[in-house]
Amino acid sequence: MQMNNRRPLVAGNWKMNGNLALIKQIEETFSKTDISHVDVVVCPPFPYLGGFSDNDFALGGQNISHFESGAHTGETAVSMLKEMNCQYVILGHSERRADNYESNELVANKVGLALKHKLTPLFCVGEPEDIRDNGQFFDFIAEQLNAVIKEVGIAAFNDIVIAYEPIWAIGTGKTASPEQAQEVHAFIRQHLAKQDSNIANQCVILYGGSVKGSNAVELFSQPDVDGGLIGGASLNPEDFLSICLAAKR
Repeated sequence: MQMNNRRPLVAGNWKMNGNLALIKQIEETFSKTDISHVDVVVCPPFPYLGGFSDNDFALGGQNISHFESGAHTGETAVSMLKEMNCQYVILGHSERRADNYESNELVANKVGLALKHKLTPLFCVGEPEDIRDNGQFFDFIAEQLNAVIKEVGIAAFNDIVIAYEPIWAIGTGKTASPEQAQEVHAFIRQHLAKQDSNIANQCVILYGGSVKGSNAVELFSQPDVDGGLIGGASLNPEDFLSICLAAKR
């Protein structure tokens, strides 16, 4: 495969955690360290987006509505994230797919909406444990990818970040081995390459699933792993910083 200039990216997904004190702690921690080698994104719960100052890291939302506005109580419009200075949004996370019954098609619709409003989707794919065990995980992930390709076209992946998160490794303490992560990341890139090899080569693909400071270097050293989507460890500023520092080319 040809040379790439993919820039490492590490995103922290706070999920339904955090508080104002954590915002201050993470800002203070990151202000002391040069992170210019990596793109860093913090995705807190919606109410906390306005609590951040100007930082060397970007902000992201954890979801958007598939409606652009209107009478949809409890939803957040993509335009609202833009007003809160978000540059990214997590879409298709397995917890949204499971808890809120989000289909591949709905996720694809949201990806298209985010792109329309110039937000970079952190588009999540990944298989549950039973699919991993029966060996059908490539087909499962291909279906998730194909829904987005059908909705927005392969060229849009110039502006999409993919996050591979094996569901069996999210919040369980289990982590895909570096070899397992690389195998799936390589498959994702090869699947995109069927449509356009240049776009596939430049697409940033993150790994998520119990990433810690102790395993980040080995995971990020894999040739097709360009960084991580970090859950629990992103709630500890020092741990999150150590993971960001591990994402060096």
